[in-house]
Amino acid sequence: MIYRKPPSSSTWIDALRLLEEADSLHRQFFRLGQGRPQGPTWEPPIDIFESGRVLSVLVALPGVSAEHVQVLVEGATLVVVGERVLPAPAEAHIRRIEIPYGRFERRIALPPGSFEIRESRMVDGCLRLTLIMG
Repeated sequence: MIYRKPPSSSTWIDALRLLEEADSLHRQFFRLGQGRPQGPTWEPPIDIFESGRVLSVLVALPGVSAEHVQVLVEGATLVVVGERVLPAPAEAHIRRIEIPYGRFERRIALPPGSFEIRESRMVDGCLRLTLIMG
């Protein structure tokens, strides 16, 4: 027979605190907006790779169609804006939502120089951008 000590109340408090911290980190990953009604509600995560005069940007946009995304260069900033619509029908009972939806915007500071967008395409749920320094 294995004897197990029942969990103390401090163990439960620690477990709840860890769950709250994990939830907070998850929300931080998507950087939820500050509740501006017409502003973006989330920022998609990105990867950036630089090779010579070429800058490759990968923006994670699961479930977003190319028609719902705009990309432009504003001075020294690459701007990606759009919307991920809620994929569930209005009458559906939502059990869990972890992938953010709604209006998004991501502003990416570019390295010094003048950049031109050469390629923009959706691949495997990600927006792949290729920028060339002029």
